[in-house]
Amino acid sequence: MKTMLLATGVAAAVFAGCAAMNDDAAYRREAAEVVKRDFHARGIATMDRLNQDELQRVCTEYDDNPPADLAKKLEAQQFAAIKLPADGKFMGDWKAGAKLAESGRGMTWSDKKGAAGGSCYNCHQLAPQQTAFGTVGPSLTGFGKKRGFSTENQQYAYMRIYNSKAFAVCSAMPRFGHSGTLDEQQIKDLTAYLMDPNSPVNK
Repeated sequence: MKTMLLATGVAAAVFAGCAAMNDDAAYRREAAEVVKRDFHARGIATMDRLNQDELQRVCTEYDDNPPADLAKKLEAQQFAAIKLPADGKFMGDWKAGAKLAESGRGMTWSDKKGAAGGSCYNCHQLAPQQTAFGTVGPSLTGFGKKRGFSTENQQYAYMRIYNSKAFAVCSAMPRFGHSGTLDEQQIKDLTAYLMDPNSPVNK
């Protein structure tokens, strides 16, 4: 009798789990349909923004925690797609980078293409004197000073800004270069803001 009750209980739990999974999948489909129904293209905000690529679909499906082998595969794909500067230089103007980092403008329907800021302050503290910043990402104060100002570290910073998901597949950080949100010069300027010894980040 106990064995029968146990078996019944296990079966009920499995059924409930499957039902929850099916409910979750149905909820995701319904949510996607609602967004597509209610979102209307206008200006630079086009309908293709609603289309997830393979990486985004995986992170959605696994709630940002995909199996390790799948994560490594996707990270390798993202890493291989990073475009490094043709001139081999990773640093631009840190002052221009500071303006980009503190700018939250861009990517709305009324903005012009290519006018986006980095919005870095929304997630990171960048310089010690900042009084308003987000904490979704780690503090970047002293970024270059702590790691060293080598070309290798400059390249790492450039690549991380270009596509952070090449290093952590479901990173919350936008793929600035991959998505075309920022161009090569803008990413160089942000890299300089993090890596130039004269930048307030490193003071």
